[in-house]
Order: sequence, then structure tokens, then C-alpha cells
Amino acid sequence: MPRRGEPLRKLGFLTIGRFDAADPRPGLEETLQVVELAEQLGFDSVWLRCRHLQPGISSPVAIMAAATQRTSRIELGTAVIPLGLENPLRLAEDLATVDLLSGGRINPGVSVGTPMLYDHYKAALYPSTHDTEDFSKERVLRLVRALRGDPVSDFSGTLGIEQFTDHVQPHSPGLVERIWYGGGRDSAVWAGRHGLNYLTSSVVSIEGTDSRDFATIQAEHIDAYRAVHTGNPRVSQGLVVIPTDSATDEQVRRYRNYAASRFERTKEPQGPRGMLFSPDYVGPSSELAELLYEHAGFQRADEVTFALPFTFASADYTQIISDLAAHLGPALGWTPTV
Repeated sequence: MPRRGEPLRKLGFLTIGRFDAADPRPGLEETLQVVELAEQLGFDSVWLRCRHLQPGISSPVAIMAAATQRTSRIELGTAVIPLGLENPLRLAEDLATVDLLSGGRINPGVSVGTPMLYDHYKAALYPSTHDTEDFSKERVLRLVRALRGDPVSDFSGTLGIEQFTDHVQPHSPGLVERIWYGGGRDSAVWAGRHGLNYLTSSVVSIEGTDSRDFATIQAEHIDAYRAVHTGNPRVSQGLVVIPTDSATDEQVRRYRNYAASRFERTKEPQGPRGMLFSPDYVGPSSELAELLYEHAGFQRADEVTFALPFTFASADYTQIISDLAAHLGPALGWTPTV
């Protein structure tokens, strides 16, 4: 848990993987190049945001598979795969395959709940069962059991000349210990009780707290998670953090305007569940490090996954992640792995 004088253990970032819907390939290639650059800069991890029916990463497992063949060390995560659009058994097969190809570097982050805009495509997704699908946390446990190697079939043996097992193939030992789950206080407690790792993000719910301070609420969620986890959990903090050490004046202006345009939503909880957004952090790494050291959520995390903004240009992302590695990381006591 990084405090002044204690080094940050792991540094990563989250990318949205944008592309032009009329010509997707260059954007997909750019995402893979970002992963390659991250490994060269010494980052510990890159995380892929998952977006369906949008010009972004709809198949993070496929992107991770390609990235395993271009990298050798960096961890590859998802933040997050919405399980409402997945069959846990089939997803387990894909994740295990990619994890083995990577040498054990995959960190699947998942979520549950009714998929966004579900009513608009539920018949295409589940033609006969769209009104009876179970989108509860049981879907996560199905994935856990499949990755752990529990039986998913009541048959194993030989059929003709073909061999069958009763559990998912291939099996990747250790992958089940690298599943991540996120959410509010209740989800944090549930994840801790089921031995999952815990992802935080730049939005929290005020449910279960009297506080209206983002950092305090995020810290409360992490504390609730750690209080019930009996093993050696990993906790990752997620915020939008934009260092400007090598940025041009024009870039700094755009970055600050971007943060200012999103600041109003941080003042009061939003929507029926009281969702509270974190402000975006923009500035030189020396200033950002001081702000983070004072942040109650950062103080309780094992590692950080800073989110790249959605709407910036490729050159902006290169500048941001280069400054994260060269300036902000070292200001937090982190050492690149090269």
C-alpha cells in the first residue's frame, strides 16, 4: 500500500482501443502497438476496456491473444468483460488458451448485471432465452468453477477414437487466482469472500456510506474488501491521471479543458444509485504524486491502472504513457521492468 517512502508495486494503464468503424484494422493495430510500447517502457500491465456494439474492443480475449505473440513479460488484463454477453464455459476455454500462450500473464476482469441497452439486441443475443437469462453473480462463479477445473460434464472417457474429459480444456493452473471483480461496497465484500481480486475505477456508488468524498468512499470499499478476504488479494486503483511533463502547450491546454468539461459531474452523486465520479488529475508528475499520496484510495491499493481518456489522439497517448513510465511512476517509487 504505497505511502511516502514506500514504492508503488505495480504500474499499469487501461486503454479503450478505439477504431474507425469504416476501417477498423488501423485502430486494432494501434492497440497492439500500444501494448508493445508499454512492455518496452517497463509497465507491469496493460488492461483492455471491453465495449460491445461500439467502435472499440468487443473481443478483448482476441486482442490479448494477438498481444501474447508480440510481448514476453507484461501482464494483460480486461476491465471488464461483461459476462451477460458471454457463456462462462466457452469463455473459460478461450481465457485458458490465451493464458497458456502468454505463459500465465492474463488477468481477466469481469462484471455481471443486465447488459447495457439489452432490450435492443437481446433477441439477437439469446433468441429463445433472453427473458430468462441469469445475470447475477452466479455467472462469475460458473466461470470460476470452469477455470478451476471443476467438472462441467457428466461424461469423461473414450467415444470411438476420441478422448473426452469432464472439465474445460485446456486447463491453465493459476489462472483462477487472477480473476478480478469490481463494483461498490457490496460487490467488494462479495469479491473478497469468494477470493477474487478487486478492481476499482473512477466511479463509486454512495450506497452504504455517509461520505460524499470520492477518495474516502473508494478507501471504504477497499477496506471492506480486505476485511473479508482471507488470502493474499490484489487491489488495483483506477483513476484518470494525465502527466504533462513532456506535453506541448497545446496538449496541456486540451488536457485541462477535457478535465474541466467533466468536473461538474464530480460535485454531486448521479442517478438512482448515487454514482460519484472522481475528478481527472492533470499536471506535472511531481504535483500528481503529491495528490496521489494524499488520496485515501491510492494509499490502500497494491497497484494502479490509470485510465487513458477516450477522445485523445494517438500522439497524446504516446506522450501520456511515456510520462507515466519516465516521470510519474518513478515519483511514486516505482521501478520499470526492462
